[in-house]
Amino acid sequence: MTRESMEFDVVIVGGGPSGLSAAIRLAQISQEKGKDWQIALVEKGSEIGAHIISGAVIEPTALNELFPDWKNMGAPLTTEVSIDEFYYLRSQQTSTKVPNFLIPRPMRNHGNYIISLGNLCRWLGEQAENMGVNIFPGFPASEIIFDEKNQVKGVITADMGLDSEGNQKSGFEPGYELLAKHTIFSEGCRGHLGKQLIEKFELDKNADPQHYGIGIKEIWQIDEDKSQPGKVVHTLGWPLNNHTEGGGFLYHYEKGKVALGFIVALNYDNPYISPFEEFQRWKHNPVIKNVIENGKRVSYGARALNKGGMQSLPKLEVPGACLTGCDAGFLNPAKIKGTHTAMKTGMLAAESIAENLLREDSQDVSTNYSESVQNSWVYSELKTSRNFEPSLNKFGTFFGAAFTFIDQNIFRGKLPFTLHNRKPDYSCLKSAQDSKKIEYPKPDNTISFDRLSSVFLSSTNHEENQPCHLQLTDETIPVNVNLAKWDEPAQRYCPAAVYEIVEENNVTSFRINSQNCVHCKTCDIKDPSQNITWVTPEGGGGPNYSNM
Repeated sequence: MTRESMEFDVVIVGGGPSGLSAAIRLAQISQEKGKDWQIALVEKGSEIGAHIISGAVIEPTALNELFPDWKNMGAPLTTEVSIDEFYYLRSQQTSTKVPNFLIPRPMRNHGNYIISLGNLCRWLGEQAENMGVNIFPGFPASEIIFDEKNQVKGVITADMGLDSEGNQKSGFEPGYELLAKHTIFSEGCRGHLGKQLIEKFELDKNADPQHYGIGIKEIWQIDEDKSQPGKVVHTLGWPLNNHTEGGGFLYHYEKGKVALGFIVALNYDNPYISPFEEFQRWKHNPVIKNVIENGKRVSYGARALNKGGMQSLPKLEVPGACLTGCDAGFLNPAKIKGTHTAMKTGMLAAESIAENLLREDSQDVSTNYSESVQNSWVYSELKTSRNFEPSLNKFGTFFGAAFTFIDQNIFRGKLPFTLHNRKPDYSCLKSAQDSKKIEYPKPDNTISFDRLSSVFLSSTNHEENQPCHLQLTDETIPVNVNLAKWDEPAQRYCPAAVYEIVEENNVTSFRINSQNCVHCKTCDIKDPSQNITWVTPEGGGGPNYSNM
């Protein structure tokens, strides 16, 4: 196929906090040095911020470095954390408030801000465009371009106008080749090109497997008399048992809005667990219910997050390309925060690439990015938090939390050993016959809701007549293997009702409702047969999050 090509100095894949910070830092250096570097950023969402979802409490460390005057520049960080509370939920009706001195240091949020990460990314996008960065929303990068030496030379954007069989429709437009000396992959957690790069070059050969959670989030408009802007609440315990990692959060914005959500680690072992249903149950505890009762749910979304920490980091570079942010796994699991580390690694990548571009040697693509990361506060932070995830896996939620208190509050992350968790999340499921079936209560449509009404609030949309972006390696596995052994857990781990087991005319089949997909990537991670691969759909498809 003949494709048009465009050449740039740097191509950045992903319009999240890491990719945008990389673009801005490159533009800053270009201006400082009197250069005219051509920087392109491609984003699969319909606009910058459309696919961005996070809790979110942000630590402004990296933003302070990128824009020291961000307050006067109008950055959307206006709600500073004023109250920090932590609860251990014992049952649907009971809870215990944890004294502040027992809260692990990384979970304290003094000096942080409650934000919409999507709105921060929109603001960063405006700054980048004002500095001359070429931003292309609605153009997902679908392939990596390699030269004859296996050096990355850029990416190809997705073809537009293919039908469900892959045939060209009347409005077909081939994707573009975006060529560059350097390509930065900043796609977020489980980025599909980053995943390919890691597999092709065995970048994770000497690392622990990456570990993940699924985070499900809603935004509610609540009664003004219940609103406490700046208040942060975290919970541990019910409805999960001691061997299933996870917990909840409730953050008070301004103007009577709260963000609430629930994270379930994807190393759970009971195939009957539904993270979505656990979230709906969790909202009925009075710690949460008393805040949102009589309120109105206005937004919904879900996203996987990586939580492996330092031990799960792959090598960060190949010739011509590097991985930043959550594409590499830089989230700090002890803080449950990754925006500040994503931004900083994007900035470090930009500075390392800038040094190379200033050498003006067209053949040399070497950078000191990996070394810069290891010498930065990002790596130091992950090192002190390195035992958080494996301790929860090894000791369970309750005793793991106790270990974390000792590790973080007493030893400040400097215990003389490093724990490991070398079992991939997808391999943790027990068989259905060895597991207890869970009967979840029906939604009351006041506090708890069903999946389809939730997906509606995410404004998710895909062109139906296009190739399915949820690809099965073997179409027989869902029924012949997963259904037989695990009662096909995709029916339950997906938070968007994408997967169904259907009985028609005495024939059992596996249905994929790909138009519902909110791009959380959980299926790509948790499928016990590793039979589902998430790839980019047609440009602009997926959720259109507002204020998430």
